[in-house]
Amino acid sequence: MNGQRLAVSVMPLENRRETLIAVARGADRLGYDGFFLPETWAYDVTVLLAEAALATERIALGTGILSVWSRSAGTLAMAAATLNAISRGRFVLGLGASTSQLTEGLHDVPFAAPLARMRQVITQVRALLLGERVPLAVTSGARALKLNVPAAPAPPIHLAALTDASVRLAGELADGWIPFLYPVSRLKDGMALLREGAARSGGEARTPEICPSVPAVVTPDAAAAREGAAWFASFYLTAMGPLYRGSLARQGFAAEVDAVLAANTPRMLGVVPAEADRLLEELIVFGTPAEARSRLARWYAAGADTVSLLLQPNLTPERIDFTLNAFRSPAAPDGARA
Repeated sequence: MNGQRLAVSVMPLENRRETLIAVARGADRLGYDGFFLPETWAYDVTVLLAEAALATERIALGTGILSVWSRSAGTLAMAAATLNAISRGRFVLGLGASTSQLTEGLHDVPFAAPLARMRQVITQVRALLLGERVPLAVTSGARALKLNVPAAPAPPIHLAALTDASVRLAGELADGWIPFLYPVSRLKDGMALLREGAARSGGEARTPEICPSVPAVVTPDAAAAREGAAWFASFYLTAMGPLYRGSLARQGFAAEVDAVLAANTPRMLGVVPAEADRLLEELIVFGTPAEARSRLARWYAAGADTVSLLLQPNLTPERIDFTLNAFRSPAAPDGARA
């Protein structure tokens, strides 16, 4: 893939622990650059990533993402420092606001002022990972502490962001930006927002890495791959609250979003009607291996540094291997990635 980095992730509905670790091993063996796990309502992904660190040799490991609501800044920093040590410096801390449903429905925490929360948590976590005392924001009269761990280079912090304000925040404070269900044709707009944010911190010449998380469906049959892509799009637009619907509508895809909602009412059928096909091309890498590689190339052409392919849940081991191998060059030796 012309030197661009490629990572793999697995959708939150996947709850087979052995499968998650097998994906990490397979991606490591095939030369993928990263393996990222999103926070879910199942296993603790920080523990799973520790297991993955012991089962792999060279692949970067990261959270894609951990919610800024579900753990304190101190807990996030301790987890990041631990995983960075276990993985011998291969860890990337991905943070984000997550969704109101997960925040309130699982953690029983009000989802309010997410931008302020992300700013506070990133600032505190970075200070702790740099060996500094935490800049207290709530209990400001207390004696601020720092982590009691051996000094080591701090892992990078990436931020998931969709709104203009949150993308600017990523530019200001983060080392990487993780857009999800962010149209490939709008990626350059997001990069401009990143630069605006970087300018706030005096870092006009520093732009965070662009690391989109992109659903991926690869099968020998193009029609079956489109069905899988349609399921991805309809699931996130119908079952995950208004976050992604609103983001896509703001970016000029309101008609397509409405068409998907209408086709999946009163219940989610996994359908994307023909008039909303543009959403699939903008959001998802899908098709036969050759078609999927061609669609992936669009993301690099748009400015992505690392693309993290988000796999469907409940795939068989054979389907997982087929998907991972689809992005290897046909002429590459065993264990090498395109």
